[in-house]
Amino acid sequence: MRSADLDAIRAEAAAIVERGRRFDGRIPAVLLRSPISRIGYAWGCAIGWIWGGLWSTGPVERREGLWVFRGMPAWTFARGGVCVGGCYLTGDAVPDERVLRHEAVHKRQWLRYGFLMPVLYLCAGRDPLRNRFEIEAGLEDGHYLPR
Repeated sequence: MRSADLDAIRAEAAAIVERGRRFDGRIPAVLLRSPISRIGYAWGCAIGWIWGGLWSTGPVERREGLWVFRGMPAWTFARGGVCVGGCYLTGDAVPDERVLRHEAVHKRQWLRYGFLMPVLYLCAGRDPLRNRFEIEAGLEDGHYLPR
């Protein structure tokens, strides 16, 4: 990928994140990083543990503050893996430190947004280069862009 292309992607990404922050200003403060969002985070963790417990055939490890469930069938998660609450659900490959750093940001997003996280993430779209949550987590660390 050419440097000019990367610069254009990064500029657009910055604008997307800024729009997301402005949108967050319209969300009632009681829903963000609050006891309510903590309940949503706990719900996400419970879903992650149940789904990971059902389908993981690999080791379950505690890394970078995440419960990492490996050996999941490909149909049980999107892309290279998915963070649900504090659980990272992925396939057979051992996730590198960059991916875990990226997923740890998603965990913090779950703590901030709680029950709103799945809805807001879906509304942000499937394209990681235009999804504010993926951008905030780091496109390079998520292996969406070259370092």
